[in-house]
Amino acid sequence: MSHVTEGLKLTSGLVDAVGDRTAKALGKAFGYNSVQDLLLHLPRRYSHRGELTDLASLREGEYVTVLARILKIETRPMRNRKGQLTEVVVTDGEAKLSLTFFRRPFAVKITPGAVGLFAGKVTSFRGKLQLTHPECSMLGDDQDESTVADEYANEIIPVYPATASMSSWAVSKSVRVALDQVDWSSQPDPIPEPVRQRHHLLGMAEAYQAVHRPTSQSDPSAGNKRIRWEEALALQTVLAIRREEYREHAATPRRAIDAGLLSALDARLPFELTAGQQEIGDVIAAELAGEHPMHRLLQGEVGSGKTLVALRAMLKVVDAGGQAALLAPTEVLAAQHERSIRDLLGPLAADGIFSTSEHTTTVTLVTGSQSTAARRQALLDVASGQAGIVIGTHALLEDKVTFADLGLVVVDEQHRFGVEQRAALAAKAARGTRPHVLVMTATPIPRTVAITVFGDLDVSVLRELPAGRAPITTHVVPAAQKPGFLARTWERVREEVAAGRQVYVVCPRITAGSATSETDGVDAGFLADEDAEQPLEMTSVEDVVPMLAEGPLKGLRIETLHGKMPADEKDSVMRRFAAGTTGPERDRIDVLVATTVIEVGVDVPNATVMVVMDADRFGVSQLHQLRGRVGRGGLPGLCLLVTNAPPDTEARERLDAVAATTDGFELSKVDLQTRREGDVLGADQSGRTSSLRVLSLLRDADIIVAAKDEADQIVSADPNLTNHPALATMVTSLTDPDAAKWLDRS
Repeated sequence: MSHVTEGLKLTSGLVDAVGDRTAKALGKAFGYNSVQDLLLHLPRRYSHRGELTDLASLREGEYVTVLARILKIETRPMRNRKGQLTEVVVTDGEAKLSLTFFRRPFAVKITPGAVGLFAGKVTSFRGKLQLTHPECSMLGDDQDESTVADEYANEIIPVYPATASMSSWAVSKSVRVALDQVDWSSQPDPIPEPVRQRHHLLGMAEAYQAVHRPTSQSDPSAGNKRIRWEEALALQTVLAIRREEYREHAATPRRAIDAGLLSALDARLPFELTAGQQEIGDVIAAELAGEHPMHRLLQGEVGSGKTLVALRAMLKVVDAGGQAALLAPTEVLAAQHERSIRDLLGPLAADGIFSTSEHTTTVTLVTGSQSTAARRQALLDVASGQAGIVIGTHALLEDKVTFADLGLVVVDEQHRFGVEQRAALAAKAARGTRPHVLVMTATPIPRTVAITVFGDLDVSVLRELPAGRAPITTHVVPAAQKPGFLARTWERVREEVAAGRQVYVVCPRITAGSATSETDGVDAGFLADEDAEQPLEMTSVEDVVPMLAEGPLKGLRIETLHGKMPADEKDSVMRRFAAGTTGPERDRIDVLVATTVIEVGVDVPNATVMVVMDADRFGVSQLHQLRGRVGRGGLPGLCLLVTNAPPDTEARERLDAVAATTDGFELSKVDLQTRREGDVLGADQSGRTSSLRVLSLLRDADIIVAAKDEADQIVSADPNLTNHPALATMVTSLTDPDAAKWLDRS
């Protein structure tokens, strides 16, 4: 490959660095456009001359590059077609790997005893792992100069992530060509020198050389640390700037009064606030009284009392003459919030405009499926200010919904809303002001995720559960391997119902064989049948209901709930189920077969058992949320995770982790380990493979926390980054409209 004019910048296009043909290949394989994109393609690992790859560690389906020694070469005629098949067996000294060629690989000289790099996709044939027609690059003193590339001159050989069309050494050659042509003297370092000194970081040019051309064992580690720091600092600087911007906006102070609705609510609560609820409530009260908008994330364990914390904040605003809006992602959850808030308020919730007590407020529900008359009245209550607390779905975001004085926005299950939706609701505050914002999530989040995804919010955590929460026991039910366990599951359900309790059965989809699903990425699963030779394909709500009603749960009162049902029908089912044994006999529901529409916010104290069908189709955090729907009324809860996943698989490991602990914060780490971090950060919005190029939210926790502290200091002293132009350039690249979509999640 011929070199082109030197003096490129990191932002230069790949064509200028590696030529048109290679640039197109890199773009097709990895989506890269610039020199920096290519240089951030960091080696997956490093091979060392004399240290062959551990072949026993290979896994089927991986694209790998292995350094191995040729043990033998055998050529034989193919059985079913003309031509010859060449099998090359390579070894690391212990394990062996077959390289299968359907034509003799004359492109390189392969001989027994030679050492080379072999790249391809790991497949299996007759129980043995193999690479079919891999690319080869031999190492050795007997090779021609044209086949011994410069990149193998060092003892340490970078091995890059590769694809079927782009081998590790093809990437390596491109990286080295680009690396030689960058004019490093013209590249200002985005990490300020004092920060580099405090954290013992290499300069930018040294870091890229260290990872791509290491000359010592310590080079890759030092280079990687510096490059990860660069991304962490840029990201945390963006978030620090946003926090500063929020502090500059004006908000109407909402100061507490001594004898208002909040005091009346606290007086009528039949329990004491937990220490965490009281502490966070005090913090929120102080921020609501300020002249700048509160912007706080409230996260906590399932059942830790976040809704009560939010209600107390809303009443504080109502006491100060303002309105509060609670935005929920589904109509079921919005209706549940309305019911639970009314129950907590009791006589403090006014029934319409004719209330005579000054210590009442109207609680209004706004959804898209309301009747015309109900919706018209709700909008009038909101616009006039009669409604102090407004609860709704996306319908609240419509232009026709106007507030008299919106003082607080509470967003429940924030991850289900986009940036534009939150901004649309916040824009309904009085001109020239911003409402206070309280974001709630019932999904515990590791600290590094919280300060990265929600880094422009102040974070409060509720860990303590209120008194009266009963323990929940979780078991994995391996239906395929032990169908008798599933039979016992339904017996256990009958026992609970006989004791006057209620049960959830959750399925991953509404209708079998259709795309109508309320769980992302769900495939068809099975419901085990003791009398069947094979498990039956039966994981949809509409198929499970008759299966149970005509079989193991015959005679019990079974109802259905899913997101495609009419709103009034969904509300009726939830009201009847929530009534437990207190409602009329004809309305009672023993078993509710539902989708994940009941995942969050649903509070039925009499429900004690949660059965999750095809539990391996759900994420760890989602299973934790579903489990949190039981054990809420002082009675012990039981969660049964039904699965056909074989033992010793990643799916079973996830379920075993959920069964092993009820600590949501511990499970959130497991969840992060088993998911692509790009998904956590919203990569689907940006179109990137991952929103983070080099950072790992688990591995690099210390770097992310330290970078946040440095970014806070930099922005506090230099809000416009006037004295940090290189860092400002990086920040600009993160805040362009496309990149900002995934970043702006809070």
